[in-house]
Amino acid sequence: MKKRNNRLATKYIKDIKSADVWSVFKILSDFVKGFDELGELGPAVTIFGSARTDKTDKYYKDTVKLSKLLSTKGFNIMTGGGPGIMEAANKGAYKNGVESIGLNIDLPFEQIANPYTTIDLSFDYFFSRKVMLVKYSMAYVIFPGGFGTLDELFEALTLVQTRKITGVKIFVVGVDFYQPLINFIKEKLVANGMIDSGDIDLITLTDDLEFIVSEIEASLVTQMKVLRDVGLSDTKYYKSISDFSYENDIIKDRRISKKMKKKNK
Repeated sequence: MKKRNNRLATKYIKDIKSADVWSVFKILSDFVKGFDELGELGPAVTIFGSARTDKTDKYYKDTVKLSKLLSTKGFNIMTGGGPGIMEAANKGAYKNGVESIGLNIDLPFEQIANPYTTIDLSFDYFFSRKVMLVKYSMAYVIFPGGFGTLDELFEALTLVQTRKITGVKIFVVGVDFYQPLINFIKEKLVANGMIDSGDIDLITLTDDLEFIVSEIEASLVTQMKVLRDVGLSDTKYYKSISDFSYENDIIKDRRISKKMKKKNK
């Protein structure tokens, strides 16, 4: 393990400090790999959370449950590919008729690929991996986590706040865990004018998993409109989520029809 840690430390020092042109090609390779594999993914939800969460933990179990609920609705599930909450999210979607995507990264500790993925990609750089985690998702769900999870939460908030991405919902699960953070944002950031009061509404803090699923389903229509408005209705991505929406409408119509038949009987 010590040799591996030293190898990774040496690798990253060389990549960052050398200004070697080969580093540029490695960065491009990360992006090309992600674009090729995920460009036609269809509707997906990215779930973030701690790599250190144990299988017996409440939030691990809640993550499995949410992932199952979303995947049965046809949403692909994307994670950082590691253990803990990431494993739980991939586990809930695995063998459930959707893609269970793990975007891994080589770290000196913690990051070991979990076995519940149907698409498993490995990245050299955090920033290229993070682009893929947010680029192809319709919603982000943030479970309790450490520095990495908080980084991903605030990255997502910044992208939505600055309208670099639109129509994407951010759900934060763990009211007891995250309420002090929300209080800090209100009492310090809003109160001191660091952000607008309306920016706090970008965060949906909830423990209601069914509510999250229904909100994500409803946001599909919004996201399709956003893509149409900017002239992207001919893209492969738009067509993939459009087909998904159409199929879901047919399923819903059939369910309504069955209910009406039972009621008439």
